[in-house]
Amino acid sequence: MKYLEVDGVGRTSRIGLGTWQFGSREWGYGDDYASGPARDIVQRALALGVTLFDTAEVYGTGRSERILGEALGDARTEVAVASKVFPVAPFPKIVKQRARASAQRLQLTRIPLYQVHQPNPVVPDSVIMPGMRDLLDDGVIGAVGVSNYSLARWRAADAALGRRVISNQVHFSLAHPQALDDLVPFAEREQRIVIAYSPLAQGLLGGKYGLDNRPGGVRAMNRLFGTENLKRVEPLLQTLREVAADVDAKPAQVALAWLISLPGVVAIPGASSVEQLEFNVAAADIELSAEAVAALTAAARAFRPVSVGRTLIDAVREKLPV
Repeated sequence: MKYLEVDGVGRTSRIGLGTWQFGSREWGYGDDYASGPARDIVQRALALGVTLFDTAEVYGTGRSERILGEALGDARTEVAVASKVFPVAPFPKIVKQRARASAQRLQLTRIPLYQVHQPNPVVPDSVIMPGMRDLLDDGVIGAVGVSNYSLARWRAADAALGRRVISNQVHFSLAHPQALDDLVPFAEREQRIVIAYSPLAQGLLGGKYGLDNRPGGVRAMNRLFGTENLKRVEPLLQTLREVAADVDAKPAQVALAWLISLPGVVAIPGASSVEQLEFNVAAADIELSAEAVAALTAAARAFRPVSVGRTLIDAVREKLPV
């Protein structure tokens, strides 16, 4: 495993574990998953050196936090647990109440990283961040992060907090590489971190889905799995396959290795089984050459997915009789 030392958070593994699926019924795993596989996944992650575990109060309306806190056991105080506050009525008193509620569900007295789940389009960070600052001063959290913030809003959050907002968790993968333009250079320059969620584009970068094999469930709504986008992504997938063959790995592992080859970037793939967790964590041991990283970056930048509207039209057309 590879690690970063993050101010206020501690030793953070470059491959973490996202736990949206813990207790969230939309993934279809059911109650048995929470009491069995989820616990086993967390325990195996700890054994493999994973120290970053990401959750949120809205995941399963608190169930993810409860499941994670229980599964971590005594190790919960030794790892970098990250949670998020959903910024509805995010006034200081409410932010502080909700942070303490998250800490209670996680069975923690201190949450190492507490993040604003997304920018509130109406309430500015000058309203939100005083509550986060109080949480820092009171020792309830170790560091403040944000999620889905543009660089301009990240800077504004910094100013509002009066301290460094240490992280920005964003949609980031080879299929969604926009963070390369400004967030990654900023993180490197300012010694912050970018946390990549959906790092495998919900399985697209594994290469198993195609025109004749589309995903169901939550993934079925993802525009990347539309007909035109499945055609357009093929050059990127081919580059992934070629690099994977060179390093004796799978395309999805190379996609994760590419992310963590970037300065200040960590990835938080989810896992539905211990085997999938082990597969993801193995990506930390892959060393990509500068040429491979450059080839993957070029392929990522060349991928131009069509808009949501175009994909929906495709979907309707596919239902019509020929």
